[in-house]
Amino acid sequence: MSATLRDVAREVGMSVATVSRVVNAKTVVSDETRERVLAAIERLAYVPHSAARSLITSRTSTIGVLLPDVHGEFFSELIRGIDIAARRAGFHVLVSGSHSDLTETEAVLRALHGRVDGLLLMTPGIGADSLRRNLPRRVPVVLINSVGSVFDSIRVDNRGGARALVEHLYGLGHRRIAFVRGPASNEEAAERLLGYREALAAHRLPLDPALELAGDFDEDSGYLAGVRLATFAPRPDAIFAANDSMAIGCLSALRERGLRVPEDVALAGFDDIPIARYLTPALTSVRVSIAELGGRAMERLLNAIERGAEGPRRHEVMATQLVVRASCGAASATRRVGVGQDPQDPGREKP
Repeated sequence: MSATLRDVAREVGMSVATVSRVVNAKTVVSDETRERVLAAIERLAYVPHSAARSLITSRTSTIGVLLPDVHGEFFSELIRGIDIAARRAGFHVLVSGSHSDLTETEAVLRALHGRVDGLLLMTPGIGADSLRRNLPRRVPVVLINSVGSVFDSIRVDNRGGARALVEHLYGLGHRRIAFVRGPASNEEAAERLLGYREALAAHRLPLDPALELAGDFDEDSGYLAGVRLATFAPRPDAIFAANDSMAIGCLSALRERGLRVPEDVALAGFDDIPIARYLTPALTSVRVSIAELGGRAMERLLNAIERGAEGPRRHEVMATQLVVRASCGAASATRRVGVGQDPQDPGREKP
């Protein structure tokens, strides 16, 4: 039979309240008392009952994380950053995928009622009204890569990053630049498409709907886009895929059709997932510090937990970096493009 808090108290000749204070670290106790209690806990192999402790403290020391998917390098890196920050603060993480489905999203949120101290949500295409209906009351929430004023949020400068990449391709002499879009309901995809269009318009390049191909942020959709683009006449000078997974699929399709990258067509992506640098040719991309994004989202949530769910909402936009590699036909380089900066000259603010 497992030892109880009362057994530990009996072992050291102290009250249950004193032992509880040591276990829960709620108040200051003397070093001697703490050492005696901890030694007894080790001798008796006492394990605090998390459910009972949560009833007393109103805390579960657990964070819920809901993502559209848990497959792929982007989500792996994001979860890694979240987990590192959570463990550092003594929290555990429950991760679930919604597959960007409203019904699944609502079911997961309801299942988390009473189980978590806070929520990190990446829920593209899911409206704020639906989230409010299904979220536990008074539980702090931080949105990742979503725009809104109802909850705290942290997101990447998708629009500025996309604009900077198209500016770079234009500077290399490319004028017929194709774009492989992300999912239609995804906010990140919409922002990247907007940045692409803004950069073309800034240089009076035509916005050709035929050069905007459907994509779904996965390798298969990038491959299908590459198959189509390889048949175009005239062929694009460059292809910008809205994420690296689609760029990888596109690269495979182009190679199968005898097209060389970057000699016949330049190629670039977005996110700079770890494998991007190891491709042949190495992929030019817009770097998102994915693990840092997860870590900063967790730190923001922990701050919200400490201050309570109420209070002013805080919103942060993370800058991106343009990482130039061989796939676009230029010498390798990395430069930061901050929020609100001119992508042609990162050191100068936009007028």
